[in-house]
Amino acid sequence: MRLIKLEQPNCNPCKMVSNYLNKAGVEYETVDVTQKPEVAAQFGVMGVPVTFLLNEQGEEVKRSIGFKPNELDELLKEL
Repeated sequence: MRLIKLEQPNCNPCKMVSNYLNKAGVEYETVDVTQKPEVAAQFGVMGVPVTFLLNEQGEEVKRSIGFKPNELDELLKEL
């Protein structure tokens, strides 16, 4: 499983998600949607932050939109 966070510069909720994941000690990938808008389009993302859990085939298992600690905890349980 892979954890991926879509974000953009100067996004305070994006920073809050990063801080939360860092405190949890999990590894995750970050994608700046201003640099790679095709990734946002691929997953139908219109706003950030969005955190995805992907399986080995790259298919979405779960997602959390915004900074919602309870949803993030659910993602982390799947790792």
